[in-house]
Amino acid sequence: MQTLWPRKSNLSLAAASCRSRIILAPILLIYFVNNKKEKAELMIAYDTAIRGAFFDIAQVADSADDIARHARYLPDGLLFIAGGHIQALLSWQEGEAYLDPHKGYIDQSGKLLLPGFIDAHVHYPQTEMIGAFGEQLLEWLTTYTFPVESQFSDEAYAKEIAEFFLGQLLSHGTTTALVFCTLHPESVNALFSEALRLNMRLIAGKVMMDRHTPDYLTETAEESYHQTRALIQRWHQQGRLGYAITPRFAPTSTPELLSAVRQLRQEFPDTWLQTHLSENPNEVAWVKDLWPEHERYLDVYHHYGLTGERSLFAHGIHLEDREWQCLHETGSAVAFCPTSNLFLGSGLFRLPACWQNRVRMGIGTDVGAGTTFSMLRTLGEAYKVGQLQSYRLRASEAFYHATLGGAHALRLDEKIGNFQAGKEADFVVIDPAVTPLQQLRVSRCKDIYEQLFVLMTLGDERNIRETWVNGERVWQAAVLGNDFKL
Repeated sequence: MQTLWPRKSNLSLAAASCRSRIILAPILLIYFVNNKKEKAELMIAYDTAIRGAFFDIAQVADSADDIARHARYLPDGLLFIAGGHIQALLSWQEGEAYLDPHKGYIDQSGKLLLPGFIDAHVHYPQTEMIGAFGEQLLEWLTTYTFPVESQFSDEAYAKEIAEFFLGQLLSHGTTTALVFCTLHPESVNALFSEALRLNMRLIAGKVMMDRHTPDYLTETAEESYHQTRALIQRWHQQGRLGYAITPRFAPTSTPELLSAVRQLRQEFPDTWLQTHLSENPNEVAWVKDLWPEHERYLDVYHHYGLTGERSLFAHGIHLEDREWQCLHETGSAVAFCPTSNLFLGSGLFRLPACWQNRVRMGIGTDVGAGTTFSMLRTLGEAYKVGQLQSYRLRASEAFYHATLGGAHALRLDEKIGNFQAGKEADFVVIDPAVTPLQQLRVSRCKDIYEQLFVLMTLGDERNIRETWVNGERVWQAAVLGNDFKL
């Protein structure tokens, strides 16, 4: 496979072929067939083969420049899949010889295949209130969020929204997500049941909160502990599911609740933890009032042992230098949520600070404060946030954060995030030019980087043609005129 260098993106296909490498999984089956010349013939055992253009990031990066160096583009490739895993990705010229004439291949020529998008922060119960008008964070929670979330005690309702939510993720090319449910166990059961049916790699958890919430959304620390514990035992590591212990944020948590969270972390060390951190200046000030014994917001979580290698904190807009240091030292990660940060007027996330402090980061849509399920649109907004701070977010970096970088933040980069052999076959098929404007603009693109940048600035869910989960096509766009249907 060609390693794509920024200044050599116009290499000819012949040159690319000379630099190609065969990527084969350890579980590859090899058959030897004797012929007259006693020459051995290599065959790839596969269930599905797909032809198309492929782009990914070969390995985890330590800097934005490293991402560009590790970017890989195969303009005409052949992907082999077996048992839900990637067996090999070859150039068409190399791979054609390994095709089984009885199985053939799926022809996606003219389409671009990317690793499935990873949404590092999203609220499925807020799906129906997306685009609610006119409030900042704390007022928005009280006015819109809490009343909507109260409905999820109804099992049938939770099932309806869970199915719709996962359908939205898949139709937008997202194959993995870190999800907030409500405090109702019914909301967790509904989401995990549907994700298990689809065989998605999904991480989620019941919201835990015991103060500063309406009576109908308030529980005791003991209730929260026992319900969360039961849900972990039921769902964690079922299929491709993972459980995230989910205290909503410090203002809705008593010391007793955070102590219960700490106990759960100790009992189930391979679970994840997710919460919110430093999203809004008023929120930060409130935390200082509620927890005067702690100097900084993150200190509250750190005191209760909630930082760590499987901890992801959403937002982190107003962090102090010492908090960045703590995130790095503990191996914690953050989720950058550009559309919700802009929509709620929360502030501008400092993306360069992640690189400077060596803190893992993923991209989150944060629906429903976020205004779209589309990772393409979200990356476009991330670029604008960078521009407002004189930081140029390159296309290679943007798609890294949405794929391998997000997997790295969730400690899943050994399983998902690129097309390395042996990884789970989660990917999205994209038509880069579905509108007249896109067609015109893409026709003028000089290399894959420019094409990707156009995709993240002009693209949206209409560009998503198919979504594959664990080697199976789980969503396909149906075209009726200019309309796309689920």
